[in-house]
Amino acid sequence: MRKRKVLAGVLAGVMTMLCACSGMPGMGNVQQAAPETKEGEEASADDGKVYELKISTSQTEQSLITRNYQKLADELNARSNGRLKVTVFPAGQLGSDEDVLEQAIQGANVAVNTDASRMGQYVKDFSILMMGYFADDYDECFQVTQTDTFKGWCDSLSKDHGIKILSFAFYDGPRQFMTNKPIQSPEDLKGLRIRTIGQEVCTETIQAMGATPISMSWGEVYNGIQSKALEGCEVQNTSSYPSRIYEVCKYQSKTGHFQLMQGLVCGQGWFESLPEDLQKLLEDTANEIGKATAADVMNEVAEAEKKMVEAGLEIYEPDVEPFKAAVDPIYEKLGYSELREQLYKEIGKTN
Repeated sequence: MRKRKVLAGVLAGVMTMLCACSGMPGMGNVQQAAPETKEGEEASADDGKVYELKISTSQTEQSLITRNYQKLADELNARSNGRLKVTVFPAGQLGSDEDVLEQAIQGANVAVNTDASRMGQYVKDFSILMMGYFADDYDECFQVTQTDTFKGWCDSLSKDHGIKILSFAFYDGPRQFMTNKPIQSPEDLKGLRIRTIGQEVCTETIQAMGATPISMSWGEVYNGIQSKALEGCEVQNTSSYPSRIYEVCKYQSKTGHFQLMQGLVCGQGWFESLPEDLQKLLEDTANEIGKATAADVMNEVAEAEKKMVEAGLEIYEPDVEPFKAAVDPIYEKLGYSELREQLYKEIGKTN
């Protein structure tokens, strides 16, 4: 009987110690189970989870937009104290922009660099930002992104298409013609096969200016011009210089027909999986970096022009009024005339 009483007392003592240890701080080998997050609940700000985001762009590692996204990644990694792990994948490493966007819509942890014409495939009015001569500079484009009309487009992308605009404040400069003959009037473009972005607003604009628009992957353009499958392209200096297009083109004609605003988008579903504080950090930092780096763009545009001239490129600055006049009817043709007037009114611009 005595042995049984002693054994019972020892067992009771052990159970008491285990119960006490399970609630004591510092007992590393005894852990309480973490509470499960029920379906539909938002992630906790202190859940200890690391959220990974892969940023994709078709531009080269040396291009300005890629370097700006690297700045964004570095800032997010630092400001989130490691809770966000953001990596940039240049040169289409994750696939074409269209493929990566589809992955984002399906819920993958990817974000992709895009332009307004691509977003116009989902919300038509978005494309006006890529219409010829819609805006004179970055500041006018940025003002448009602050309007109620623009915010309505973003809401529609989120609710109807599962696309979250993290920021549309990035900028890559004005686009110019790169050719092997000087372009000083719309007549000079006649019969020239010119690579442009393969969206309606872009192809219609380039055709109205006199050229034959050709849609082609940017990575194929250098060889396309070299082999004479193309007579040229229209592109911003922040891309033409690192892509070495000046090696296969003798002339740049500064028409500035498109102001290339850039956006970073991800899937709405993935965005909503983030804790609220990380959602805010992601949007705020993307807008901050986008706007800050836009101020550097024109300096880089000028520096790239200088280097291309040193390499033998000749620069022409034609009168752009005939080009503007040629493009203007496209607003009516594509149904953007009233929208242009509305947006100009919202930002206080006279036509």
